[in-house]
Amino acid sequence: MKKLQTICLTALPLFLCLSSAGWAQEGQGQAPAAEQAIEGREIAFSTDQLSYDSEAEVVTATGDVRMATEGNNLRADRLVWNRISGEVRAEGRVRIVTPQGDKAYGDVMTLTDTLRDGAIRNLLLVLEDGGRLAAEQAERKDGYTTLYRAAYSPCAVVNEDGCPKNPTWQITAVKVVHDPNRNRIRYEGASLNLFGMPIMSLPWLSHPDGSGGGGTGLLVPEIRISQSNGVELTVPYYFKLAPNMDATVAPHIYSDVLPAVEARFRHLTGKGAYQIGAFVTHGEHIPLASSTAVPERGVRAYLEGSGRFQLSPAWSITASGRYVTDKTFLRRYDISRDTRLRSVVEAERIDRDSYISIAGWGFQGLRATDIAGQQPIALPAIDARWRLDDPFWDGRIELQANSLAILRTEGQDSQRAFAAARWERRGITRLGQELILTAYARGDLYHTSDVELTDIPAYRGEEGWHSRGIAALAAEMRWPLVGAFLGGTQRLTPRVQIVASPPTENLDIPNEDARSVDLEDSNLFALNRFPGYDRWEDGNRITYGLDWSADLPGVSIRTTVGQSYRLTRKPSILPQGTGLSDRLSDFVGRTTVKFGRKFSLVHRFRLDQDSFAVRRNEADIVVGGRQTYATIGYLRLNRDIDLSNEDLRDREEIRLGGRVKFANYWSIFGSTVIDLTSGREDPFSLEDGYEPVRHRLGIGYDDDCIELGLTWRRDYETNGDFRRGNIFLFRVALKNLGR
Repeated sequence: MKKLQTICLTALPLFLCLSSAGWAQEGQGQAPAAEQAIEGREIAFSTDQLSYDSEAEVVTATGDVRMATEGNNLRADRLVWNRISGEVRAEGRVRIVTPQGDKAYGDVMTLTDTLRDGAIRNLLLVLEDGGRLAAEQAERKDGYTTLYRAAYSPCAVVNEDGCPKNPTWQITAVKVVHDPNRNRIRYEGASLNLFGMPIMSLPWLSHPDGSGGGGTGLLVPEIRISQSNGVELTVPYYFKLAPNMDATVAPHIYSDVLPAVEARFRHLTGKGAYQIGAFVTHGEHIPLASSTAVPERGVRAYLEGSGRFQLSPAWSITASGRYVTDKTFLRRYDISRDTRLRSVVEAERIDRDSYISIAGWGFQGLRATDIAGQQPIALPAIDARWRLDDPFWDGRIELQANSLAILRTEGQDSQRAFAAARWERRGITRLGQELILTAYARGDLYHTSDVELTDIPAYRGEEGWHSRGIAALAAEMRWPLVGAFLGGTQRLTPRVQIVASPPTENLDIPNEDARSVDLEDSNLFALNRFPGYDRWEDGNRITYGLDWSADLPGVSIRTTVGQSYRLTRKPSILPQGTGLSDRLSDFVGRTTVKFGRKFSLVHRFRLDQDSFAVRRNEADIVVGGRQTYATIGYLRLNRDIDLSNEDLRDREEIRLGGRVKFANYWSIFGSTVIDLTSGREDPFSLEDGYEPVRHRLGIGYDDDCIELGLTWRRDYETNGDFRRGNIFLFRVALKNLGR
């Protein structure tokens, strides 16, 4: 609908050009002013017959009249130009095609006076985006375009066999007016028709014509029903403030609680873009940490913002922030299920061989056990890296400098700084083995205070200043063996890695970023199996494994399995149950299987090195295509880790989801998450081993021009003022409908 004015804006220049062409062929007299205004334009014009009535001063072109100029094309059976009245009339199967691909059809097109105004009978406009506009009559006068008894739809008007059918939805109107001064299209007597039946009157419908990329107006409303808030109606309103600036305000009306207002502002600048959003209401909530559970009343709000600015080809600034007034607000109003909010401001410099990041981080915990004063503030967090080509033995050197300060208002503070250098060389031996040699050295400086405020002793470190040195040498060999297999190819790659690192001071250093350690296939051959920098895995070890892959017709298989063995007898600081605490580690592996595009399986496992008990069992399966599919996810962590380590609790869950298309445009979809954790896996768990977390079930209709959906969701957990129960969501989206 954004191109309703196209027919007049493109047809008029064509007729103007035609009048000049006709005058040039007649070759006498002086061209009118309208003709002089288009001198110099290239015109391609052809017709089967051209005649001129000198007494009536009428030029007539008949028989397959064609004309093209500046990408616009006109075809008609007959064209008549009255030089006295200035009227141009195209008749019979008139068609105009614009450079954008829009097509306009009509029985009769008439232009009058200065050839700037005119009328069209039985208009059909086919837009490039697939939309269709039909009207019994259209006219343009003084720049205004008016359509009478018009209908618009982006939907197909014929079925697969080419037979006529009612479009899925269309807007009909007694009168449609395009105002070029306001760049808006206004409707009179409009109504929305769905599946051939009128369902809604649209008495004040208007929207931008699209010439400015959209404009102010209502967006599609949304309706939902929830156990916590009752019936909810959301009516968003969009404000076009400038070509590079807009805002959206969405009132939320509830049957059981006070209304809320959601707003978002977006701005595109010459250096980048940013957006700011807010969701605000007034009501009561139950503090999660309160033993009395007395509701508190006041303003409840959620604020967020993000942006990125490219200051130069190398330097950029990225920022994002999130804040909520209380821990249950996001779930109560179905905004997010996050349990931790992160805010960051970061300046980065990236070029071919260096990287610098200067950042500040803030966190807000939303779990019942999270204490606000113990949430960390990382300011500053600095990381810089430089990559150098080593002229000695074709190696590569990477230098790193890192600094981090962590502050807490009611918890332990710590600061660290280190400098590191890493040399690595990759080469191929004469027998075809890939040999990777690595040397690593690092010097650390730490300071910590208020260590008694950290509950877990292993995370505290010692009060005051501490320094340490880290060094490691590693050599890894991979020997890929490739051959034919079942009509395809297979590759078998044995891997062996030796790492040597002298004893390293660890326990005097606070542990802020290396807590959630666990043996996985992704870190089996890592130089340091601890995540982060605060803990270092010292000693000597050998790691061995096997990679196997097969590429067959329609089938792809990848698998990895491995284990490591510590050569030193020094007790490890790695916690029991992580698979790395004993001299001989657990077995760990991953397998990926794909059958074309219809089946995908990813399985990860960890087996106890003594009993072969399954310590980790994780599978993700996807079956089907884009329209009909099923997903299955299963996770079980049975690590038997010390209960004092809160970052490595055992758990078990299953996730199911899928969609089934049962008709041309209809489908059923659903998903569920079930907590299978019991007291046997986690003594702190209060569940019985089979507790649904949430599920979703819905039905949807989706064709080329409309989306309809009805979704039922149920949550099984009560969290403060967020109550377990049902949520119903009804969604309608009319495709190609402008604001």
